[in-house]
Amino acid sequence: MDQHKKPNIPPSSATPFGGGGRRPRGGRGRNAHRSLRGRQRPHQPHPPREPLEQGGNGDEKPIPPLEANNIRIIPLGGVEEIGRNMTAIEFGDDIIIVDCGFQFREDDTPGVDYILPNTKYLEDRQEKIRGLFITHGHLDHIGGIPYIIDRIGYPPIYTRRLTAVMIRKRQEEFPHLKPLDIHEVEKEETVRAGKLKVRFFSVTHTIPDAMGVILETPYGLVVFTGDLKLDHVNGIPTEQEEKEFAFFKDKKVLFLAADSTNVERPGFSIPERTVKQNMDEIIATTPGRLLVGTFSSQLERLMRIIETAERIGRKILIEGRSMKINIEIVKHLGLLKVSEKAFIGPEGLESLPDNKIMILATGAQGDEFAALMRIAMKTHKYVKIKKGDTIVLSSSIVPGNERAVQKLKDNLSRQGARIIHRDTMDVHSSGHANRDETFWIHQKINPRFFMPLHGYHYMLRVHADIAKACGRGEDEIIVPDNGVVIEIQDEGQKLVRLKESAPSGLRLVDGFSIGDIQEVVIRDRTVLAQEGMFVIIATVNPKNGRLRKSPDIISRGFVYLRESQELLQQARLIVKKTIEDGARGQQPINFDFVKSNVTDAVSRFLFEKTNKRPIVIPVILGM
Repeated sequence: MDQHKKPNIPPSSATPFGGGGRRPRGGRGRNAHRSLRGRQRPHQPHPPREPLEQGGNGDEKPIPPLEANNIRIIPLGGVEEIGRNMTAIEFGDDIIIVDCGFQFREDDTPGVDYILPNTKYLEDRQEKIRGLFITHGHLDHIGGIPYIIDRIGYPPIYTRRLTAVMIRKRQEEFPHLKPLDIHEVEKEETVRAGKLKVRFFSVTHTIPDAMGVILETPYGLVVFTGDLKLDHVNGIPTEQEEKEFAFFKDKKVLFLAADSTNVERPGFSIPERTVKQNMDEIIATTPGRLLVGTFSSQLERLMRIIETAERIGRKILIEGRSMKINIEIVKHLGLLKVSEKAFIGPEGLESLPDNKIMILATGAQGDEFAALMRIAMKTHKYVKIKKGDTIVLSSSIVPGNERAVQKLKDNLSRQGARIIHRDTMDVHSSGHANRDETFWIHQKINPRFFMPLHGYHYMLRVHADIAKACGRGEDEIIVPDNGVVIEIQDEGQKLVRLKESAPSGLRLVDGFSIGDIQEVVIRDRTVLAQEGMFVIIATVNPKNGRLRKSPDIISRGFVYLRESQELLQQARLIVKKTIEDGARGQQPINFDFVKSNVTDAVSRFLFEKTNKRPIVIPVILGM
């Protein structure tokens, strides 16, 4: 088949391929990138902080020992969501790990800071871990390291130079941890990890030094692409891409695990050079001040924007802590080729003409505390919007952030700014391959077995259909869940999903707390947010069980007390009757029993009257 022609891919078994659809929640640029959804908070130094485990499966069966000559692959995160990517590969007495990311909290984990992969399987076998291989420097691939590395025995970390620097920089916020053993690798290098040999290949993404990982086994290569797209011209991959993937032409690839984030989108993704051309034109022709909002992790784009601005003669102000850190890193590594004179501080804004100023800011997702939203809300200390300013939102909208981004646009335009975004001009390109790019990648690597990674279940199913269109059979593909145990058995002849699973309950980072966070805690937070709370304070004579006075009631987020006096009066009567009936004949009074009765009775009454179920908290004092 001519690889440059549009492939004849059948419709997905889940739904037809076709409509481009919205960017998946947390998509790359979620990509942390903010590749993940969540709200940025003002920076505070990190004291020692432990991940907390929510529940767990509770019914995991013991996983049988790995038999000789079998290869075991366990995705510990990243296959039921976008984020917290982490996969373990086990062969003989050796385990290697690919990536160690986190995910920002979701709607069903209120109050939580980060969601981590569950590493219980690795913790029980840490003496077998030979290395942690990191594909690139986005937080959904490196963010979990400070919370997980001590639990898995501080294995050596292998990655490219930029990623290594970003990991070290982040680790400075965790001074209680031991120093990391980081090894910077080159594409041509081969690393010995126990009896396994590991090598690497370069991939195109939105951050420099992104790489795929190749494990050499006696039965063929096991390949992990990491996050990737193709550099192309009108749907024809460039010579560099052809050269990079030519490595696989005569190789026996046993197993492929590949990125699924954008496989629903038809055709090829917008090439980054198109975005660069458009941004060059905007930087050169915009008559007034130019503000660019994007993900701080879009380092390739940020570097090109800064280089163009210097060439045009605009001075650059960087706003946003994460963006400042990342720009300093690429400057330190010599990747950003501009002089220090290209940058100005906030004090330089008043001394320059508007057409000589460009401001790079975080917060294109409408993050409450990010620089761009503070500018839009007029709370930024130095930057104020003026009529004639042009704002470029060089990012996609992470699903769930639509309202926040709309608020950002409204507040900026209300102050007279002109706004350019991806729906009006190609000023953003995803870092993930579309459907036809993915088809091309499959043809080039041509694996015997396939497992899709990095996406919600539906995305993985769509990716499985692409693999089928490339010749893979149903028994040669496994669409995984987190914790599923996959084995390549019979010396590379059979792909099997075991009935046993590795622990996959959520591991959560929750403030400064240390210990387990149970499902009931998350459930209570959700109820408090949705239904509110109803607190009853009653004083009881412990001698006869009678109330000394009418109960006090405090309510938050449930009903407006001043307009609900009749409801409160009825609730007080129910509380009085329930306490006195429950305490009658008891000596001493069993206060736990009485509280339980009050909770049940008041909860039932409030639901009957309001159709709401607030958390009822009785406080009963014996006086």
